[in-house]
Amino acid sequence: MAAVRVRRIGTHAFTATNERGAHVRVGRAGEPGAFTPVELLLAAAAGCVGITAEDLVVRRAGADAAIEAVAEDVRPVGAHELDAVAVRLGLDLSALGGAERAELVAVVNRAVEAVCTVTRTLKRSTRVDLAVP
Repeated sequence: MAAVRVRRIGTHAFTATNERGAHVRVGRAGEPGAFTPVELLLAAAAGCVGITAEDLVVRRAGADAAIEAVAEDVRPVGAHELDAVAVRLGLDLSALGGAERAELVAVVNRAVEAVCTVTRTLKRSTRVDLAVP
């Protein structure tokens, strides 16, 4: 099971640390050098899609295949809830023919639908349990 600890380091500034010692700054919108919580959610969605697609893409398009996933929040300005998360996966498939390209796109879509934990969870709208002692 994964755990992330978030500790306050200043006004509107926090550090998130995982069990392997990686750190990322978290803060409000406009906080220099920090991700907002929503940006971290977007990074998780895009990262999960990219990581899920990587082996499939590299196997077919080569070890140097360019992969870029971009996630955007979809919500009205000022809203405190997302209507959707839009993820675009950019791939350089210029080395593949039309049929190979179509097959890879289908395989990547199936893999993301089947095993991308973050996007699958977002689609399902998971329960969040908050404990405050």
